[in-house]
Amino acid sequence: QVHVVESGGGSVQPGGSLRLSCAGSGFTLDRYAIGWFRQAPGKEREGVSCISYNSANTDYAPSVKGRFTISRDGAKKIVHLQMNNLQPEDTAVYYCAAVKNTYYYCSLEPDYDTWGQGTQVTVSS
Repeated sequence: QVHVVESGGGSVQPGGSLRLSCAGSGFTLDRYAIGWFRQAPGKEREGVSCISYNSANTDYAPSVKGRFTISRDGAKKIVHLQMNNLQPEDTAVYYCAAVKNTYYYCSLEPDYDTWGQGTQVTVSS
């Protein structure tokens, strides 16, 4: 059974940084587009960032653009989400999701078929 696993969540003060990681369990992430989503209490799940299968394209939600950076390591086995200048409104459970395709673009819509269990990110003073 294949799935993705998130790591790197935690608690930070406003202005702090965290790096989330997404790894495949039972498969490697090459040829998979990866998306990061988050869901805050009482809110719908929203797309945060994504990266295409070959890392040629990335996308970000307007609320995180300039603060978050998505990247894929050289071996394409782990995808990172570097989150800088975190704010209380970034508090949420963050999910990694994967879909196998060779599309030029990636999507911030939940059009992914493999999801992780989520990792909590809490930003408070």
